[in-house]
Parts: sequence; structure tokens; C-alpha cells
Amino acid sequence: MNKFSKTIMAVLIFTGAASFLAPTARAASCCGGGSASSLILPKFSRSMVDLSFDMEKYDGFWNKAGDRIEDPPGSDLKQYRLNLGYGLRLADRWQASVSAPYVWNDNKYSGINSKTNGLGDMRLNLWYEAFDAIQCVWKVKSIKDLKPATYLGLSLTLPTGISPYDDVENSFDVTGRGFYRLDGIALFDKTIYPWSATLLFSYGTHLERSVNREYGNYVEPYHKKLGDRALGTLSFGYSHFLENMSSMTYTAAYSDLQEDEGTIDGKTDATSGLRKRSVAGTIAYSTMERDWIIKATLSHAIKKNGWGENFPTTDIISIGVSHVFR
Repeated sequence: MNKFSKTIMAVLIFTGAASFLAPTARAASCCGGGSASSLILPKFSRSMVDLSFDMEKYDGFWNKAGDRIEDPPGSDLKQYRLNLGYGLRLADRWQASVSAPYVWNDNKYSGINSKTNGLGDMRLNLWYEAFDAIQCVWKVKSIKDLKPATYLGLSLTLPTGISPYDDVENSFDVTGRGFYRLDGIALFDKTIYPWSATLLFSYGTHLERSVNREYGNYVEPYHKKLGDRALGTLSFGYSHFLENMSSMTYTAAYSDLQEDEGTIDGKTDATSGLRKRSVAGTIAYSTMERDWIIKATLSHAIKKNGWGENFPTTDIISIGVSHVFR
């Protein structure tokens, strides 16, 4: 593969790890209803286990200028991820969670066939709940009923996956990015039944690391740092209650992910940086006790010029289940 192809494929493969970190319907809202948010415990619950399976299908990519480019004829790029998450309440307002993906790559690109698997990049999260009581209401009777459930968080991404800087033969072996990243997160969730809305902002910075190997080949040592990353997600949901008081929640979301250009030995790496804008729809079923949540999500990248930069266009199907321990 030439240098351009390697760059594109590196982006393609580590997207799986990146997409696992983006907010999806992995958790419950403040009431346990299954809104589109990160892995967050409902108020007053003790712990939660989340298990999901993703299938990501790649279909072309945006170049640095934002133009969408088709993959070479005969290409077939897919990634599968089994995601396991666990959340634990530490105190009345504090909770922590951990999430880990196991990744399978199945790729055919420019005459190269590859099937690899391995652990992806893990994530540790710490959340503070800036509210005392459940903020979900059935009717607005005062201005206080409009107050959202506000979560403030820190997240640390661990480079536990296989990166281009490990002993790998080519970019198809990659399951992670190879960098630590620390994110600050603010999440606002408001439910006025049957409607709900969630707004999430996160900003993260990567830690610099030394590199002396690329795709199995030793190179002259240098220091590399990926650019700062910003993510914004807005979602709206509607819940329909069944006769037994279990519920079906339908959520639509829009996400904008951006990452600045990184540096190599302190100088800007003009080949780095990325952007991806996508839409998603989620259907979630929750039992009457709100302790079991089953959900399915379709995330779709708009396959047109100007909707991304230096990033693949992908569709992601995710099916998962969460269990909340009260």
C-alpha cells in the first residue's frame, strides 16, 4: 500500500474505537427510560451492566478538503465490536463506569484481504450529578420543573487496543489509536413525558507519546500528539407507554465530531485532523421497573461532500441490552 492508502486505512480502522466512545443509546436517562446518552446510571440506582454488539460498514471516505471519495472497486470494509460496560455508584452524586470493546476487522481493499481481532481502546469515566432529585416530570407546574438533569464528567481513554505503533504488519491489524486522551464532558437531559431531549458536549486532549515503530517497521524516534477533539450531540425522544407500563422510546440524534491537526516533534502534521457529522435513530424498550433496557441504533453518515473531512463514511448498526440494579 502507498502512503496515502495507509493513511486512509489507519483512519478507517481506528474509527471503530472512536465510534464506541461516541454517545449512543447505551444507558438510561435520569428515570431509566433509555434515552440517547453515555453509560450513566439512573438516579438512586446502585450499578448497571451494559452489553452491545456493533456492525460498522465502511463506504468511501472524505478527503482533507471534505470531498467524498469512493473506495476502489471490489472493496469490502467492515468492523464488528462487542462492547461491555459497567457502571457503579460511588456516592449520592458520584458514579464511575468502565467500557471495553473487543474488535473484529474484516477487510478487502486494493487486493488485500485481512481478518484480525483484538481488544480495542478502553474508557474510564467519572460522573458528578449536579441535581438531588429525579428531574423527569409529567407536567410543568413551575419554572423548577424545567430544570434538566445535569451530569459533569471526566473520561480517560486507555490505549489498550492494537495501534499502528505496535508490532503489526499493516493498518488492517489496528484496533485502537495508541494514545491516552482525557475528555471533559457536560450532559443535560430533560424529560417532560412523553418527550425528552439530551444535549452533550465533550472536549478532549491527547497526551503526547514517543514513536519508534510504524506498522512493524522501526523508524527514527519522534514525538507525536494527536489534535484536541470536540464532540457535540443533540437528541430528541418520544416515549410510548404500553398497557403494562413498560415503554418504547424512539430517539433521533445529530452528532458533530471534530479533531484538530496533531503535531510531530512540535510541528503541525498537515495530514491529520478530521471531522464527521452523522445522524442516528434509536428504538429502546424498557420494562415497567426500568431495570431492563433493550435497544437498537442505526447511525448514518451523510454520504455527501462537506459532511466530513479526512474520515470514512460509515453506517453503524448497534444492538444492546442494559440491566440496572436498584
